[in-house]
Amino acid sequence: MHTTFAGKRITVGVTGSIAAFKVAGWVSSLVKEEARVTVIMTDSACRFVTPLTFAALSGERVHADLFAKEDAEIIPHIHLARETDLVVIAPATAQTIARLAHGMADDLLACTVLATQAKVLVFPAMNTQMYQHPAVQENILKLKNLGYQVIEPESGRMACKEEGAGRLPEWEPAREAILQNLALQDLAGEKILITAGPTREPLDPARFLSNRSSGKMGYSLARTARRRGAEVTLISGPTTLPLPQGVTCVRVETASEMAEAVLSRCRQASIIVKAAAVSDFRPVVPFVNKVKKEQANLQLSLEQTADILHELGAIKEEAGFLLIGFAAESKEHVAEGERKLTKKNLDLIAINDIQSVHTGFEADTNQVSLLDNKGINHLPLVSKEQTADLIWDHVVKMLGARSSE
Repeated sequence: MHTTFAGKRITVGVTGSIAAFKVAGWVSSLVKEEARVTVIMTDSACRFVTPLTFAALSGERVHADLFAKEDAEIIPHIHLARETDLVVIAPATAQTIARLAHGMADDLLACTVLATQAKVLVFPAMNTQMYQHPAVQENILKLKNLGYQVIEPESGRMACKEEGAGRLPEWEPAREAILQNLALQDLAGEKILITAGPTREPLDPARFLSNRSSGKMGYSLARTARRRGAEVTLISGPTTLPLPQGVTCVRVETASEMAEAVLSRCRQASIIVKAAAVSDFRPVVPFVNKVKKEQANLQLSLEQTADILHELGAIKEEAGFLLIGFAAESKEHVAEGERKLTKKNLDLIAINDIQSVHTGFEADTNQVSLLDNKGINHLPLVSKEQTADLIWDHVVKMLGARSSE
C-alpha cells in the first residue's frame, strides 16, 4: 500500500532565506512518502543552500536557470509548469512575494508560477518587521486575491534574534497544508461529528476506570475528513495527541460527558463516526476522598454507562445522519460486527482485532473490515491515517448511492 503522497508531483520553489535549510528537511520527508519532488531555486536561495543538497535529497536535478542551455528545447518554465500537481514556495521571501504579486516574469520560479494551472501554496518567512510592513501585507493580500493560498508563518525567535511572526512552520503543519491542497474535496459540505479516545470514570480523586485507547484512529479520521473538505467536530476523551488543524474540538472526560456532548450536537451533523472507546461501566458510588490501601474494600460495585451508539441509532433516520461505528474485538470479529450493525442500527461498522500488535490500542497501523448491509470489505494493513482515508472512500461511495436513490 502506497503512502498518501505516492505519485504526487510536487514542485518546491526555494527562495533566498535562512529558512531554506528547513525546506531541505521537507523535501526529504516528501520523498520518503513517495512524492515526486522537483526543486526550483532562485539565485539568492543558492547562496544559503547548495543545489547539490536538494538534488541529493530529491533524487532529481535542481532547476535554477531560466535559460539553461541543456533544457532549451523543452522551454524549462513551460515544462515545469505542466509537470506538477502542486507548487509549494517555501520559504517565500518579501522579494518573491512582491514578484509574484505583480506578475513579474524575471526568473525561472516566477515564470513557472505564471505558466502553471496547478495550485500554488506560499509559505512566507522573513524578519518580523519585514513581514508586518504594509507593503508586504498588501502584496500577500494580492496573492490571495490572485488565487494563491498563503500559509501564515509561525511566531517565535528568529535567526536575527528578534521575536515575532515570520518563522517558517515546522514540517507537520506544512505537511497538512500540502495534503489539503492535493486532496480531492469529496467531503465538502458535510458536517462530520467524530468521537475519539477513551473516557475515564472516577473511583476516587486519585483513581479512575479507563481503557487503552490512544485516540489515534479517531484523530486520523478527523484530520483526513477536514483535509477532504468537511466541517469537522471532534469530541475527544483524554489524549496526548495534537489537535488536527481546522477541526473544532470538544474535550470530555467521562462517558456521561461524552453522551451529553454527542447528543446535543448530533442533529447538526450529516455523518457521525463513533470511534471513541467509551467506558461500558462506572462505579455506582465514587469515593469522595482517596481510598487508603488499608481501608480498601476489594469488591467494587459497577453500573453500565449510557449506550451512546444505540441512542444515535434510534434517531438516525429521523435526524438524517449517516451513522458509523467501530467494534474493537478480541475474538469472533465478523460475527460481533454483524451483531452490532443490526442491534445498534448502524449504516457502517469498522471491525478490528485489538489483540494484534499491529492493530490494537496505541498502534500506529490498523487493519479493519468494513461491514454494511451490502457485505464486508477487508482493508489492508496500513497506517491509521491511510485507514481513515480508505474508510472515507467507502463513505463517499455510500453518500453517492444515497443521492442516486
